[in-house]
Amino acid sequence: MTTWTVTAIRESKGRRKLACLTAYDYALARFLDAAEIPMILVGDSLGMTVLGYETTLPVTVEQMLHHTAAVTRGVSRALVVADMPFLSYQVSPRQAVANAGRFLKEAGAGAVKVEGGTARAPTVRALIDNGIPVLGHIGLTPQSIRATGGYRVQGRKPEQAARLLEDARALAEAGVFALVVECVPAALGAEITAAVPVPTIGIGAGPDCDGQILVLHDLLGLFPDLTPKFARQYADLGASIGQAVRSYRADVEAGRFPGAENSY
Repeated sequence: MTTWTVTAIRESKGRRKLACLTAYDYALARFLDAAEIPMILVGDSLGMTVLGYETTLPVTVEQMLHHTAAVTRGVSRALVVADMPFLSYQVSPRQAVANAGRFLKEAGAGAVKVEGGTARAPTVRALIDNGIPVLGHIGLTPQSIRATGGYRVQGRKPEQAARLLEDARALAEAGVFALVVECVPAALGAEITAAVPVPTIGIGAGPDCDGQILVLHDLLGLFPDLTPKFARQYADLGASIGQAVRSYRADVEAGRFPGAENSY
């Protein structure tokens, strides 16, 4: 079994497709690692999936450190990447280095992810110069939804597509080991993938990216009332959990639990 590093991820381009997922806790991280998922992102999407916020914007560094540390304790082979939350890296490269360093030092992450394109290249360089590997992220950037007007496909217009290509090249030149491309037309996802020497990890960016990533809760069907077009539900655990809890309640109410086998 492969132990995944940033070098192994970078060198996978053109050799194999990467199936990546998010995780936010120790228990589920163990399942992903056992299933040989190469890269696990502790996404700031935990703000919505775990903490119940409407967006990722309220998520703090301390919350991300807490969940990243839990995930790394459950992983022995996958590369764990920590999402840097809103306003933890945008103020200055110095601020970014100080906060990103905590994810490696305190939480055991192997890399961090930052959102943004050309404007973020100096920050990426500063992080890498200080020994902190960086996963880039362009296209739909959830931390910028107040500026972009919500969760919308990016790059439909020619000038937008050109800007995203420029962003991808700038981040690759700055030294990212891979690049998340979110919610862009499939043709543009293919074009970006061909334009950069590092793997592209698509989420709603078509089949031609070098890998794919999904929010684990979408894959498992834990939010059946929230199904993004780009996701595919591989299980219906939401229904299974509901049924299990109702069965437990019924057994307690009827005096069937605990039984003799559950008693000392």
